[in-house]
Amino acid sequence: QVQLVESGGGLVQAGGSLRLSCAASGRAFSSHAMAWFRQAPGKEREFVAAITRIGTSTYYADSVKGRFTISRDNAKNTVYLQMNSLKPEDSAVYYCAADPRFLAITTMPTDFNSWGQGTQVSVSS
Repeated sequence: QVQLVESGGGLVQAGGSLRLSCAASGRAFSSHAMAWFRQAPGKEREFVAAITRIGTSTYYADSVKGRFTISRDNAKNTVYLQMNSLKPEDSAVYYCAADPRFLAITTMPTDFNSWGQGTQVSVSS
């Protein structure tokens, strides 16, 4: 397993931008596909974006497509989520997660075996 620590959350006005980072420690970060999820109060955790082990492919939830960009730097053991044109409905705790399977990108939380503690993103209208 890898250990994950998110950072970069905060309060921003609608239309603004934030960049989240997720630093990984432990073994073989580059052997894990990575993803971002989010959870708003009273709602289920939902998939946001995912990236393959070497970053050649990405996948996004329809709600963030065109506004968010996931990327990774395996030399720095870090995955990023650039969030632009933020909306109040993007407010949530954002979690990064690591998928150890050598399979296609997944959006199912149960396929991820490592999670960070989360970082709060709040977007004011």
